[in-house]
Amino acid sequence: MAKHLTDIPFASLGLDPRLVKALNSMNFEYCTPIQSLSLPLALEGQDVAGQAQTGTGKTIAFLLATLDEMLTLPADPNRLQNEPRAIIMAPTRELVVQIFEEAKQLIKYTGLRVGAVYGGTGYEEQKEMLINGVDILIGTTGRLIDYFKQGIYRLDAIDVVVLDEADRMFDLGFIADIRYLFRRMPPPTERLNMLFSATLSHRVKELAYEHMNSPQHVQIEPEQVTAKKVREVLFYPSNPDKLSLLLGLLNKYSPEKSMIFVNTKRDAETIFSMLRANDWNVGLLTGDVPQKKRMALLDRFKSDSIPALIATDVAARGLHIDNVTHVFNYDLPEDPEDYVHRIGRTARAGAEGDAISFACEDSAFSLPGIEHYIEHEIPKAEINPELLAEVKPFRRQRPGNKANQNRKRKPSNRPK
Repeated sequence: MAKHLTDIPFASLGLDPRLVKALNSMNFEYCTPIQSLSLPLALEGQDVAGQAQTGTGKTIAFLLATLDEMLTLPADPNRLQNEPRAIIMAPTRELVVQIFEEAKQLIKYTGLRVGAVYGGTGYEEQKEMLINGVDILIGTTGRLIDYFKQGIYRLDAIDVVVLDEADRMFDLGFIADIRYLFRRMPPPTERLNMLFSATLSHRVKELAYEHMNSPQHVQIEPEQVTAKKVREVLFYPSNPDKLSLLLGLLNKYSPEKSMIFVNTKRDAETIFSMLRANDWNVGLLTGDVPQKKRMALLDRFKSDSIPALIATDVAARGLHIDNVTHVFNYDLPEDPEDYVHRIGRTARAGAEGDAISFACEDSAFSLPGIEHYIEHEIPKAEINPELLAEVKPFRRQRPGNKANQNRKRKPSNRPK
């Protein structure tokens, strides 16, 4: 049995047989630790606040509990067509899509309907889907509130509520939206409530006790904040050497799949241009990339069409991308929790991985806070001259902006 799994089979939990059949078709037989702790509670109707590292199976845990509730609890006979029975809130469009894709696999023998709403694409299609009705609604808070205020769907028949990546919701300023939606549902005692996150801060626990019904807190590996199988290392490059060091490390390790995290969009575009000029096939994921292009880029990265993805923290949490071997923190994040979420992109589901961080002149001030939060020092490494690659000249440009790349300078009207 894989080391990241328990010896508890899903079939022993009393799940609806249709869900067990779907799990078998997905080759899921045994629970991960967070599933083995949270599922028995939720299946008994107990509210759950679950904490575990990313990549440990939280999504399957809350989806199974939600779907089992739908299959065993009779729906309100007065429920209207546009009233979902379960709502799952997530902080980013990418995470909503990933939850939706996993839900579609789990419902295939049940007859239940699932829908997803998120910004950036498909406004009318999503609206029509809500009018026609779904049993489980997954979405970002902005789009959920937009449709709700228009009266496109109602929250009166909600039996299950899930809040995923709750701490990230706080970081992104969505907490007022969450409370708005909570207050328009049936009271906490009349629904099953689940909250899952990699970190459960005091403010998140406060939210849980305000809008949940005496939730049971379950936690995996509390003694170690970062995943055990991540090999961490820290370099101290000068600002002028950062690009050279990054290219040198990529050339040395030739990672099959890597993610490079930066703090600003401008730096992300600079690294993108440099790596492209130095014969690296890379993708760029920042907050202003259109939704369809973002999803296409993630699909290419997941399918190994591109070996490296440069990202700002918009992609640091919740993305289920298998087989990421290396994470590079080109900049140390200001928020220590973001460090944990970034390096959690590797060493997922029992695998091993490497997290390589740069403490440069601009971001080294974040290091003490990060090491205090993770409760250990990050091992330091020397920058040997052979690690500094020669960087071919490059011109910084916006990726994929063909209009700018092909634009010709207009003739000047200035007298000669």
